[in-house]
Amino acid sequence: MKSLVAFFACLLTESGKRCGTSTLRDEAYARRRIEHEGLEFLTLTLPAFGKDFERSLDQGRIGSGLFKPFRRRGGLPCFLSGFLCQVFDRSSGCILDCPSVDAIKEIRQLTLLFSKICLPCSSERVEAAFTAYVECDEEVRQHEKGIPEELLAEFSRAALLAFGGAFVHADALVHRMDLRPRHGPGSVADHTSSNARWDRLVWTDRLERIIPAGEFLIPNWRYLERHDSISLLGPDQEPPVRVVSVSKTLKAPRIIAIEPVHTQYAQQALLDVFVRSIQADDNARVFLDFSSAEPNRSMARYGSSQGHLATLDLSEASDRVSLRLVGAMFDRFPWIREALLASRSMAAEVPGHGVIPLAKFASMGSSTCFPVESFVFATIALMGFAESHGTRLTPALVREAVGQVRVYGDDIIVPVHSVPSVIGMLEAFGLKVNTDKSFWTGRFRESCGGDYYDGHDVSIVKVRAVFPRNRGDAEEIVSTIALRNLLWEEGYWDSVSFIDRMIMKLGLPYPRVVRGSSLLGRWDFDCESESWDDELHVPLVRVMALVANSPSDPLDGEGALVKWFVLKRGLPLSADHLSNAGRPRSVRIKPRWMNALL
Repeated sequence: MKSLVAFFACLLTESGKRCGTSTLRDEAYARRRIEHEGLEFLTLTLPAFGKDFERSLDQGRIGSGLFKPFRRRGGLPCFLSGFLCQVFDRSSGCILDCPSVDAIKEIRQLTLLFSKICLPCSSERVEAAFTAYVECDEEVRQHEKGIPEELLAEFSRAALLAFGGAFVHADALVHRMDLRPRHGPGSVADHTSSNARWDRLVWTDRLERIIPAGEFLIPNWRYLERHDSISLLGPDQEPPVRVVSVSKTLKAPRIIAIEPVHTQYAQQALLDVFVRSIQADDNARVFLDFSSAEPNRSMARYGSSQGHLATLDLSEASDRVSLRLVGAMFDRFPWIREALLASRSMAAEVPGHGVIPLAKFASMGSSTCFPVESFVFATIALMGFAESHGTRLTPALVREAVGQVRVYGDDIIVPVHSVPSVIGMLEAFGLKVNTDKSFWTGRFRESCGGDYYDGHDVSIVKVRAVFPRNRGDAEEIVSTIALRNLLWEEGYWDSVSFIDRMIMKLGLPYPRVVRGSSLLGRWDFDCESESWDDELHVPLVRVMALVANSPSDPLDGEGALVKWFVLKRGLPLSADHLSNAGRPRSVRIKPRWMNALL
């Protein structure tokens, strides 16, 4: 923890130099709080300060209910007051006519620096997260019963107006079995290894009716005996998803659901269907895109400058999309609808709660979760947009919404005048708006990792992992070097030097490399060249190289044929893909000579 505290002190001093203010008292205050609160001051208390600051930017003043854990003098908190007085009036707490954009960025940088550091939280917080997962699903079950039929019908009609072309294309792909299933690299519910999944002959009655196993689990019909060995599971035999916690922050873990092999295999095919359908439909692409969040960021920046676009964020977004809502969306498209329902897990095994039936469509971890929720949220946003015009959604309003409504996952952009209607519509379908991360009043906007104030980029750099203690901490070394290079791009020279000294103490090669290089080195305007490759005629440099070998996982016979036939249209397969597969169990760092131009 000492290295994190020292780094924060270094960055605090450097931020003070940037904004022309002394930070001696701020540093002394932070050290006292850290001494009593420990790491939680950096990872929980300061991020709460940062969120209150963003809320103050949105409201145009520092409200009485904000910054409660911090003493005030006049209208401002005493902590970081040298920065805050460049943004807000000292006595009234109202935002200045021309607030300092530099001060805004530095306050966010200092307070949110450790907001995303990956640390395991307490067992009590993990148990509370599992309980919240179960309670959320019960809320979805109760709420979906009360959604009026006429509202569902209007939702179905709006989805058809906005995304009918994409849905027609997706329905046709499923109908003619133009599917590209694959096994993902992550874990599965029954712990089957990556290559062993290709030999797994398990399917379900529900999937068989819409996606026959014979098309995707055997190489071709010459291997009929393999088809006869496929186990078809009835609804009461299907395994549940395995709900687990993943370290995220000290505040709370991330809760995800690990799918069984067969459902993951089918879901990957449907994800590919949606990606191709969006790419094929010009109308759908103007409202959402699964491949890039850049359009959302551009609109957020423009909205911060002009003030007419709002950015909304949802709480527990994927867990609050009900099965009934998804069924209504694809009501007129039977093939894609049945494929989605058949590939969906119907129950979840939650630690401490046993196996529960699921009312939600899918949990985070399902391959179809992201595309389906994007369609759902975009449709509801368009319905709210139409309601703000005092009418239902029409083709003319769909055209008018272009450039004003856009969705990427649960990041939603809508016109400011439509915000009350959109929020009301989202809540009518059982969704919850995260008011701490939604902005529409002031000049601050946030969407898809992009943060903007009055057209200026005030995005920050965040620490993602603790600092390395020795040369064996490979993942921490990689994360810290990435942090260093991002700080270098932002011009934090003192903080960059702090990290450089820390990495050099590990005794590993750490040369200068050109900006944007993929090598583990110090980004700079030019690179070091320590040797020369006479065969390739390129400069060489000795750097740290990641060594991450896939575990041994041999595959042959019919399973190997299935893998080749299924994946032959994708990326090139490695030479050893039939002997080694899956995510590496460990990562090491070794010094090696590498091309300095990489």
